[in-house]
Amino acid sequence: MKRRQFLKGSAFFTVVAASTGLLSACGGSTSDGSTGKFAFPQGIASGDPKENSIVFWARVVRNNGAIAADAIAVRLEVSATPDFSALAAQANLNAVADYDFTVRAKITQLKPDTAYYYRFTAGSDVSVVAQTKTAPLASASNSQVRFAWFTCQDWSVNHWQAMSLLAQENLDFVVHVGDYIYETVGASFQTGGAEPAHQPITLPNGLAHPGGGVYANTVNDYRTLYRTYKTDARLQGIHHKFPVIAIWDDHEFSDDCWQDHQVYTNQNKQETTRRRSATQAWAEYTPIDFGDLSFDLNNSSYQNIRIYRDFRFGQLVHLVMTDERLYRDDHIVSEQSVAQQAGHDPVNGDDSIGARYFVPRATLLQMEAQETAKLGRPPSILGTTQTQWWKDTLKNSDATWKVWGNEIMLNRMWADLSPPALGIPAPYNQLYVINCDSWDGYPSHKAELLSYLDTQNIKNVVAITGDLHAFQCGVVRANPADPGSTPVLVDFLAAGISSQSFYNYIKSGAATVNPLLGALVQTPQIFDSLLKGFNPDFAYVDHDAQGYASATVTSDNIVVVFNKVKPLAADNSAPQQPLLKRTRITLAKGSTIPQIEDNI
Repeated sequence: MKRRQFLKGSAFFTVVAASTGLLSACGGSTSDGSTGKFAFPQGIASGDPKENSIVFWARVVRNNGAIAADAIAVRLEVSATPDFSALAAQANLNAVADYDFTVRAKITQLKPDTAYYYRFTAGSDVSVVAQTKTAPLASASNSQVRFAWFTCQDWSVNHWQAMSLLAQENLDFVVHVGDYIYETVGASFQTGGAEPAHQPITLPNGLAHPGGGVYANTVNDYRTLYRTYKTDARLQGIHHKFPVIAIWDDHEFSDDCWQDHQVYTNQNKQETTRRRSATQAWAEYTPIDFGDLSFDLNNSSYQNIRIYRDFRFGQLVHLVMTDERLYRDDHIVSEQSVAQQAGHDPVNGDDSIGARYFVPRATLLQMEAQETAKLGRPPSILGTTQTQWWKDTLKNSDATWKVWGNEIMLNRMWADLSPPALGIPAPYNQLYVINCDSWDGYPSHKAELLSYLDTQNIKNVVAITGDLHAFQCGVVRANPADPGSTPVLVDFLAAGISSQSFYNYIKSGAATVNPLLGALVQTPQIFDSLLKGFNPDFAYVDHDAQGYASATVTSDNIVVVFNKVKPLAADNSAPQQPLLKRTRITLAKGSTIPQIEDNI
């Protein structure tokens, strides 16, 4: 079936035009006179705000616990007033088992730059009332846009109090830049305590993870993760207050994934069915506008969905969201080649160190040349079609600020261990690219995009980024290998909500690379200082952090605030006053020199 036929002919996605003069009705249109039969345990949500439309989402269940095949009639009501005295729109929907009793509806013909309230009803049971907001007209001369972004919310690590702080902000919208769930439960990297509110998750069909624990394998596994994560009241609080624009990263499918391949071991196993299951659950639980994009369960490919898209918020902000997993080529340095050179198991072993992390730059460039010859083009992250879309979108944008919703680190992060003063013996005294799962790992493709910004004279570009479990602000150049090349954007990278910090990962893994490296990571301060020394374009780093970032955009500047929270207490309790510190970074229009104010 064609995409629009699929959308219109199923219960998955509904498009309804708003109408003026609708009168509110008490209770649901399917009322049978009783209450307490239905519930909305995952809360409700809105997303993908545009100047005249928003997508609304809910999941409804029967309170008796029965998982019946019968559809549940649900009604969405949207109003400009919190008492619903008059409705702007309503939509009658069916929650069906095929989509885990989730519903989503796109309401069109709404007023631009307007706050709306919404609720869902099933029988006589009514959800909470939530609020959302449309975008201003693309031509509007708006004076300010405020948004926040967050990432990496591991249920089983640390706490989620950063979400409480985020929900207190006055924002126009929120961006999620990936890792909304973690596909693993009890894996070795998910060590440490979790708050009592987050009890262990049991996956119905989970498989043993080589690194301990289990990983999601079926659509029911991924649905279980989304169902569980969305029961947290603090996450619901964000969705109940703001429209969310979401993109995925790797953990929505599989750690460090590319296309439909998982990389838990050196096998680099292709798992098309698992990829499609992860995609389906994400589509079911995310309020994304599939009226403009695409999702087709009848398409047997792992690329049965398209999620990269863009948004305008007046003349101030053009938000460009990219998909950096579904189209990317394999990591350039082969895990199997590293394993064979080291005498390790090339199938069942794990040689991510040397292939994806702490890769000698000379090896990376050598392997990239070989892969380029094989592919007829340099290995890429965005793929050819999305790359051209990215270029065209940015070139044609007339917004003051171009904001790139970007999942993985753009800042250059190398470690030059060759100086004799460091005392690192051969063969470890080399120049390393620390994270080749990020843009650094695809140097020619990264340079292609960045040099395009330079040659096309595209100004005032900033990236909002996640994934690394750290706060970073850095200048990114047209040629990242040349410190004298033109600076073309500034990358603002937010720490994870709860995931273990990047510093902790590096500290625990230093002995794997070489025991002598332990001296370089004795403290977070030493590690941060070394990385800034190796990479002088960093304006700010904090690699031992959890939290989120917010931004205030005007015609003169963009002001980003990094909100760092306290860790879990020794007794595994979440701090009631979670804020540890705030760092304010101001970037003036026309500049690529961030101004830092720490501990504000």
